[in-house]
Order: sequence, then C-alpha cells, then structure tokens
Amino acid sequence: MALRQVAWVTLYLVLVLTPQALLFLGEVPPGRDFWWNFSMALGFAGMAMIGVQFALTARIRPMTAPFGVDIIYLFHRYLAWIALAIVAAHFGILWLWYEDRLGPTINPFEADWELTAGRAALVLFGLAVVTAEWRKLLRLEYGLWRYAHVVLAIFGFGAAVAHIIGIGYFTASPLNRTLWLLATLSWLLLLVWVRLLKPLKQTREPWRVVEVRPGRNDVWTIAIEPDGHAGLRRFLPGQFAWLTLRNSPFGLREHPFSIASAPEALPRLEFGIKELGDFTSRIGEVRPGDPAWIDAPYGVFSIDRQPEAEGLVAIVGGVGITPVMSMLRSLAARGDRRPVWLFYGNKGWDDVAYREELEALQGRLDLRLVHILEEPPEGWTGETGFVTQELLERHLPPAPRPRLHCFLCGPTPMTAAAERALRGMGVPTRSIQTEIFELA
Repeated sequence: MALRQVAWVTLYLVLVLTPQALLFLGEVPPGRDFWWNFSMALGFAGMAMIGVQFALTARIRPMTAPFGVDIIYLFHRYLAWIALAIVAAHFGILWLWYEDRLGPTINPFEADWELTAGRAALVLFGLAVVTAEWRKLLRLEYGLWRYAHVVLAIFGFGAAVAHIIGIGYFTASPLNRTLWLLATLSWLLLLVWVRLLKPLKQTREPWRVVEVRPGRNDVWTIAIEPDGHAGLRRFLPGQFAWLTLRNSPFGLREHPFSIASAPEALPRLEFGIKELGDFTSRIGEVRPGDPAWIDAPYGVFSIDRQPEAEGLVAIVGGVGITPVMSMLRSLAARGDRRPVWLFYGNKGWDDVAYREELEALQGRLDLRLVHILEEPPEGWTGETGFVTQELLERHLPPAPRPRLHCFLCGPTPMTAAAERALRGMGVPTRSIQTEIFELA
C-alpha cells in the first residue's frame, strides 16, 4: 500500500513538472531576466496543477484505493489554493515589474484578447476556489454550487488554454504547441468521462427506493435495490457511495453517504441520512418507488482492511455512526467475536440513532457500548461531556494493549480530540483512522 501511495504521488509530481521540461523543447525564446522567466514558470506550473485537479475529482479507483476518496478530495481542496496562489503570483510579478507587457488597458473591449483571456481565467479560478471553500457561509445551495463549480472550472480552464496559446511564449514552436494541445485534449477527455460517460453508465444500472424509515435525531434510513440488474458485487463494511435520488445522474445532484448495511445484505443497500442541509433537509420527501443511482463503492474506512487487528475501537458522533453500523452488522453476520469498543457521542439520549439495534447487537457481538451525552437526562449514570483521554482509559484495556485499530467518524472537533487522546495513551498513529465527515 505504501508503495502504491508513493507511486501515485510521484506520478502527480511528474504530471505537474513535465510542462516545465516541455518549455525547453524546440526553439527557446531569447533570454530575459530571472523574474520574467520565473513568472512564466509559475504560470505553466499553475496550469498543470489546475489540469490535474480534474483527475483528482474523477474518482479513479486505482488512484483512490491507496488513500481513500476523502483524502483525495482534501488534497484537491488544498491544492486548489496552492494552484490559485501560483497563478496569482505569475500575474502579480508581471503587474509589478513588467506592467508594460500587460498592455495599455485592462478593459476587455480594448485589451488584446489573449491578455483578457488570462485575466478572465484568474478571476474564474478564484471564484471556483472561494465559493467552494465558503459555500455554506455564502449560503449557496449544494446543487447550485455544483453547477457553478463545474462551469467556473471549465470556462476558467478554457480561458487559460486560450491565453497560453494566444501569447505563444514558449509555445510558438510546432512541437510545444502540439504537446500542449495534446495535454489539453487529455484533460478534456477526462472531463467528458466524468460528466458524460460515467453518468451514462449509471443510467444503464438503475436502482429503486424500497423503504424510507424515520429514526431518532432526524436520521432516516433509505433502502434501495437494483432495478433489473444484479447490483453491486461486493463492498467493504464502512465504505460509502455517491447517491442520486429522483434526479438524473447527469444533474450533478449526487451526494456522498456511508453505506449503513452490511455486505452480507446485498443486493439491498441501506443509508443512514440525517435531515440536515440543502438536500438532506428534504430527505423525508423520498418515497418507495423513486429512482436512485449510485457510484460505488469508495473508501478505505473498513474493518476488512485491518484483518490483523485483535480488537476494534470506534469513536463516533451523531450520524457518524452510519459506517460503523455497517461494520457492526457485518461482524454479527460473520459471527466475528473480536472485542469491539464503541464510544458514541450525542447531545441527548433521544438523539441516539440506532439505539435499540445497538443494544441488541451487544448480545450478538463482544461489544462494549459506551454512550457519551452532552445533556444527559435526570438520573443518567453513564458518561457525560466529551471524549477525553481519561474517559477512554476508563473503558479500554490497560497497557500493554492488544493490537487495537481505532475508527473515528464525526464532527472535526470530536475526532481531533479523540486522536489526541489516543496518541496520549500510546496508540500508534497507524492504528488510528479518521473518516473525513464532509467532502464539500
């Protein structure tokens, strides 16, 4: 696994740095001073990074498998800021020291078209990054933001390519121009695969909602089954799917949800979806018989990837219980008697999703269930407050501990506190796995 991770990181660096090498193929423009050439290098590097961004969100299974889609999307998010900063630095250097090369005006009706294209690309990329980072603060509805993000990225990319070809610096030679056009074509083909061919494949494998069941803390169970096909062949307990309900898979209305059911329940899939946010606030409107589409499975958050673990620890909060429900249900179906410690944080007792099922699973598993409530009811004798090292030490076996693998899923403050507590207890980092709670 480590070798595969290194291989993919190396490939990323090759894809980003290759355009720099292409600059020196064929006829090289007459030399200029350091800052001019540095600015040009920044422009090409930023463009290469932006092009690779399309690949990072394409959900290419061989690439996501070593890391997990959540890590790849987090990587995409941070690299977007870095790429934007690099492109902005490219423009900033020219603005500060070579203003005469930017033309006499920034008025798009009077400036050279290739310069206007570059400025438009910078603005469009900036809007794409800012609206993605602060979507909730800007109160952008998820579906509207998805459309806007795709449009901004495509038009920004097109404007950047037009800028590079129009300026012609380093791309004037037929060889360099051909190589850049081929690179652009490969990025466009990737876009066609993600936005057209993959949704088309989904339309040929429709699913149908078969059950809609309300639960505590506004967590709804949505069950789907394949409609006229065999469905998923397999998935690992704890993995997730991109789910589209009632809308076309071409409509950019897909959302990532953990699969709550066990692989042993295939072909049926169940999702635990909390009534919260733009799409999920209307989850109760879904009805049996509604069409559904999935792109699955994804994720590395699974007990099946830790077969050597002698015991399992899950620290979850709220709806973060859903991937762990898949794991627990699978362990029960397999008759797996390894010890499991589940620390489940909620605001109140009535907010505990799957409460009765968890109690029943204690009779089928070697399960130690520890509820942690922020606002406990009168007479509560269990744990209260938040996850701390002292709390975990009261329930986990003393050191030296067996080979435990820890799964964390929930709000970021909770998982961050749990990570610190586990490390303070001497649990190695490789035995602590955190599922990123939100991808967008």
